[in-house]
Amino acid sequence: MARYDGVFDTLGLREWCDVDKKDGPMSMAQLLAQTSGNKEATGDVLPFPSLDELHESCSAIGQTRDLTAGIEAGFLSIRSTLKAVLDPITDPLSWMLDGMLWVFESTAWWIMVPLLIIISWTVSRSVGVTVFVAIVMLFFGFIDHYEVAMQTLSIIFVCTGLSVIVGVPIGIGMSKSNAAQRGIIPILDLLQTLPTFVYLIPLIFLFSVTESKLYGIAIILYAIVPVIRLTDLGIRLVDKDVIEAANSFGMNAWQKLTRVELPLALPNIMAGVNQTIMMSLAMVVIASLVSAPGLGVLVLRGIRNLELGVGIVAGIGIVLLAVILDRVSKAALSRVDKQNLTK
Repeated sequence: MARYDGVFDTLGLREWCDVDKKDGPMSMAQLLAQTSGNKEATGDVLPFPSLDELHESCSAIGQTRDLTAGIEAGFLSIRSTLKAVLDPITDPLSWMLDGMLWVFESTAWWIMVPLLIIISWTVSRSVGVTVFVAIVMLFFGFIDHYEVAMQTLSIIFVCTGLSVIVGVPIGIGMSKSNAAQRGIIPILDLLQTLPTFVYLIPLIFLFSVTESKLYGIAIILYAIVPVIRLTDLGIRLVDKDVIEAANSFGMNAWQKLTRVELPLALPNIMAGVNQTIMMSLAMVVIASLVSAPGLGVLVLRGIRNLELGVGIVAGIGIVLLAVILDRVSKAALSRVDKQNLTK
């Protein structure tokens, strides 16, 4: 006799429970109990009324496997529709990732390395940071990791750029509407706390593993949260007296946003960009599971083949990329802060 038979008998639900009674596949708990020679749970402790436990007393109640199978069936039933809607929207992401990858791979090192050094100097205006970038780039070349480092860098450029282009307007919209903020924050909380591997599960069902947008979407979803949050925060922290002064000068909403709010919120926005870059790099190794090129592939190879040296060197390469991107973005943030102070 199952533990909860009496409950359903007392509630008068026995007839309903037995209508669909059939011998379905055993649950894992039943299988283990049968293997150990016990068909009933041992002991006097009443088990938690889980789906599997209630199913033993009432076959009309589905098992846990029915719940998971239902979720999978529901997703697969709308897969074709979702794919038809998302493919035209996400195809440009594949084109951008593939195009940027081609640019970084086809450009000769004696052009790309000086170009990256010039960009670092232009953004940071720091001799120390620029020299460090040059040393790291040359180091990648000396250890024959230049090509994979450029692959990783191309992915970061595209995904970070799109995260900023999409995230900043969303953050601005949140700052202008409390209702929008209340609606979007739970989504951001979900994206920020969802395990990284979970991002890949629905994407693998929707897109081919050979499509670049598969790992691009995963990286963007994971990395976009900081720039949205800090854009919203930065604009909300703008002094109300400054806004009133702008109103007194007759500025419209667009003028206030572009001439007052965004410049004052820029330090917070830049901090969000910095965090987005770091989170994009954190996703590189995970994205290599779904065909993302770059240093993450070597880390994965080190894990799979137990090649300690390959994995460690590639991991150090990712750390070095993270450090130079962090230093350059922080130097740029420092420049923005100084400019704001001088004004």
